[in-house]
Amino acid sequence: MAMVDSYKKIIIRDSTLREGLDVPNVSFSPEQKLKIAKLLDKANVPEVEVVAPSRVLEDLEFVKRLREEGLKLRTSGLIYSYNPGCQEEIEEASIYLNRFDLLMPVSFRRKPQDRDAKMKLLLDSLAYSLNYHSEVGAGFPHSTQAEFEFLLEISKEAVNVGAKRITIYDTNGNSDPFTVYELIKQLKKVLEVSIFFHGHNDLGLATANSLAAALAGTDGLDVTVNGLGDRAGNASFEQVVLSLHLKGFNTGVEIGDLRPLSRSVEEESGVSVSKLAPVVGEYIFSHKSPSHLENPGLFEAFDPEIVDSPMKISKS
Repeated sequence: MAMVDSYKKIIIRDSTLREGLDVPNVSFSPEQKLKIAKLLDKANVPEVEVVAPSRVLEDLEFVKRLREEGLKLRTSGLIYSYNPGCQEEIEEASIYLNRFDLLMPVSFRRKPQDRDAKMKLLLDSLAYSLNYHSEVGAGFPHSTQAEFEFLLEISKEAVNVGAKRITIYDTNGNSDPFTVYELIKQLKKVLEVSIFFHGHNDLGLATANSLAAALAGTDGLDVTVNGLGDRAGNASFEQVVLSLHLKGFNTGVEIGDLRPLSRSVEEESGVSVSKLAPVVGEYIFSHKSPSHLENPGLFEAFDPEIVDSPMKISKS
């Protein structure tokens, strides 16, 4: 893999308020959503994805409230381009969101299953959207499972119509860092727009895949606090942001806010964070082995002061 372009800017798009609601038994109230949004704003997160494609009009009600708060956050959302009601959703989203993406699954096992129908529905809805909003992108679920030739073709056509961003989804989380790196690298050679990567964690590789995408030149990454999300969750906000920081990338996110943000989302979601969790786990700076006690820093991936947490040394 290539060397890191030191200080390269990577946009962090937090999807906690969308993906988090796909976790069993998690249901954020508007007040909880607002609390999390304010914490993300405080941490200097530039963009939040708050509208799910299955509940566009419902989620836009919260966006209306969020706009009243005057936060720096840019709001983003998703709309299924094959949904019969997508034109109404596009019109409403154009009023309240800073930007949105039109989704078209590139797997032929998801509707519409015809290649030409996928292309036409996406391009027609994209052209329609651009009559109402200038910041519209295209997202491709199952990108890592699809035929590369079709993914490339539909991406190029979307850009030709006017898509400002392309989002590549590892929808079932079965990819690996080497595959993701090569996929993003190939797309970056051809597409002259921003490319984002959205990783799922079904094989425990979402953070590694996200870092690989960054090394390959992606412009942005989707993350969720504590890795909340469907099934095994998504790329962890705290793991991805700190990994990028240590590799010399610039996200603009306040590293010292990672642990407080994690604890707050743990409380609001009711989903416990493992004591062994990277970056934010209770045991991350604990040492028990005698060989560690002489120089604990030698055994730690990063300085505890980076995340403003005291070192813990256990002699028991």
